[in-house]
Amino acid sequence: MSDTDDPAVRFEDGLAELEGTVRKLEQGELPLEESLAAFERGMTLVRALGAKLDAVEQRVELLLRAADGTLTRAPMEDEP
Repeated sequence: MSDTDDPAVRFEDGLAELEGTVRKLEQGELPLEESLAAFERGMTLVRALGAKLDAVEQRVELLLRAADGTLTRAPMEDEP
């Protein structure tokens, strides 16, 4: 598990790391192996941050449905 998968890691911290990684890659001054490692880390961050955004979107949708009265309770995390 990467540190971006850890719920304690803030989205903003992961995004800042991704921005720094992109900046390094855009400068084009890294050796090939370091560029590849940076690209891989960037892709890991993109996936993890996307998953965090998806989870937040689902929570917001549940809250909105509950506010409308269309949902009586929020399902547990392991419920389908």
